[in-house]
Amino acid sequence: MHRGQKLCSPEHKGDPAAHGGAPSMSRSDTRSFFNFSQLVLSSGNLKPPQVLKHSKVTYFEVEILDVQSKKQICIVDKVPPSSTLLDVKHKFHKACPQWYPSRVGLQLERNGPYLKDSISIQSLAVSSIITLYFTDLGQQVGWTTFFLTEYTGPLLIYLFFYIRLSTVYDHVETKKNFRHPVVHLACFCHCLHYIRHLLETLFVHKFSGGHTPLKNMIKGCAFYWGFTSWIAYYINHPRYTPPSFGYRQVSFAALAFLMCEAGNHFINVALAHQNHSGNKSCFPSPTYNPFTWLFCLVSCPNYTYEVGSWISFTVMTQTLPVGIFAFLMVIQMSLWAQKKHRLYLKRFYPEVRRKAAMIPIIF
Repeated sequence: MHRGQKLCSPEHKGDPAAHGGAPSMSRSDTRSFFNFSQLVLSSGNLKPPQVLKHSKVTYFEVEILDVQSKKQICIVDKVPPSSTLLDVKHKFHKACPQWYPSRVGLQLERNGPYLKDSISIQSLAVSSIITLYFTDLGQQVGWTTFFLTEYTGPLLIYLFFYIRLSTVYDHVETKKNFRHPVVHLACFCHCLHYIRHLLETLFVHKFSGGHTPLKNMIKGCAFYWGFTSWIAYYINHPRYTPPSFGYRQVSFAALAFLMCEAGNHFINVALAHQNHSGNKSCFPSPTYNPFTWLFCLVSCPNYTYEVGSWISFTVMTQTLPVGIFAFLMVIQMSLWAQKKHRLYLKRFYPEVRRKAAMIPIIF
């Protein structure tokens, strides 16, 4: 009896409860308590408290002032640093609905250049408040609409004179006089030129600028439509006289015209392919296509071919209106080519420094 009691006594030596201490939990009790607590947490709606993170994003305020009076128009607040100027224009349009984004011109300084839509707000910020000056650019049109309108007019106007309506020419003279083949050839070449422009506008060119003022489209249409009316009136007139050197002059000029049209198309395709691929780190290089070999001599061969087309058309028809139009095109294309050439010199100096802008040696 006494031995059995002694054998049981060591179980209570290390137990504080046996001496009046605090009760302890065995390993099995701890595990059961842990499992029970996990069951409660998983089955109930109790969720651990979320750790509050303090936002470190700094928002900007864009103050927009009138460029003339310097009066505040509105403040665009809570602009994230990742926003672009186009995002600011959209928010500005919500505050002032009468000015849609393409009509809004924003400047850092009153006499400074207009900022591009793609520029980031963070690059403009000196402090948390950015001040920009607003200018109403007026009614805007897309570049695709601009060129389609500008090129569709000459195509239709020339055909209007080609059919020789009695309201334009004398009906008796129209019946008497025979049309020289160059009249039909000129109509074909003129229509081919503008059809090519229209198709390239739709399927080749990619316009990054977005919009242009409506007044620019009116000026362009007045120039092209007006000269087309003058040119078509003389070439399709019943008293039109053919070129001095006859079929040789017409054939040579027509061949040169077609070659320039083909060259212009292949150059535009090459430039568009470069933009689509995204590789703008080097200047376009000639390919196996012979029409692209002009890249070796000039930086803007598309303008070279455009001028060549109108000079060839002048020789083919031998009319004063076409000659004046070709002369004006040479001046305009040379100005555009020199402007582009300066940009190319900044971006592709080693490749462009020995090239001319449009015509070798001259420009």
